[in-house]
Amino acid sequence: MSNTSLLNTRFSTSCTIKHAVLILGALIVLLPFYVMVSYSLKSPAEIMQNVGGFFGSQAPFRDDYCIKLGNTVADCMVTPWIYNYTTAFEKAPLLRYLLNGIVVTASIFFIQVVVALPCAYALAKLRFWGRDAVFALVLFCLLIPVHAIALPLYIMLAKLGLTNTYAALVVPWTISVFGIFLMRQFFMTVPDDLIDAARMDGMSEYSIIWNVMLPTAIPALMAFAIFSIVAHWNDYFWPRIVITGNRDLFTPPLGLREFKGDADGDNFGPMMATAVIIVTPLLAAFALAQRRFIEGITLSGMK
Repeated sequence: MSNTSLLNTRFSTSCTIKHAVLILGALIVLLPFYVMVSYSLKSPAEIMQNVGGFFGSQAPFRDDYCIKLGNTVADCMVTPWIYNYTTAFEKAPLLRYLLNGIVVTASIFFIQVVVALPCAYALAKLRFWGRDAVFALVLFCLLIPVHAIALPLYIMLAKLGLTNTYAALVVPWTISVFGIFLMRQFFMTVPDDLIDAARMDGMSEYSIIWNVMLPTAIPALMAFAIFSIVAHWNDYFWPRIVITGNRDLFTPPLGLREFKGDADGDNFGPMMATAVIIVTPLLAAFALAQRRFIEGITLSGMK
């Protein structure tokens, strides 16, 4: 066998191993989603007995709660997937929770962008004393976990009387050091000649940020948007701490608590249906922004 054939064989074997590892990793990641969607389509008996395959039998079953309300057995025979998804909306004000999630995540992202863009521009393109020290502080703040500062933040908000408000959900996360870092890395790739030309045209630094740098930073902003929205849309830890007495301010993850275990056990079907409803907007957003997301991450790492 020639050397060329040996090289081709080794290359093919290496690629096969790499793809096998990637496929295995993808299956491990997708398994919870598979279970989530499957359980949202099955009846309670099929879920508890782990039978019925992915879709379940879809045979109508008796809704005992419906019977307790005085209805006949015939009127209370429902198809599993219809029961799970209708219960998800009937047992909890899910539309209100979804609206709260949109308001909170959109507000956080908007303020984060307003803060991060000028900071990133200053760190990337302006020359001032202590710039490297400030950037080092930004990198240091990336190492601080959210849980480490949760208690001081909660005490501060409680003393200001801001718990159980939208402000408690939004204000602590309006400054994103990750956003500053990501945008700074992207701005480092923007030619200085573009900024010098804008200055020669009489534009102020703030005008350069919003009229020159912002349009060029759309790919990086899309990447940051995915990270920010996913993090705060799925956040259960912080809303659970600051929202305790006002059910109307529950975010989507807190809505899952409406289906927690009681004397009759866990209502897994509607709980998984709720999880599917919560995850679907994120998957749709990522699918639409996938190209920009990858482009923004790639360009942000060039320098």
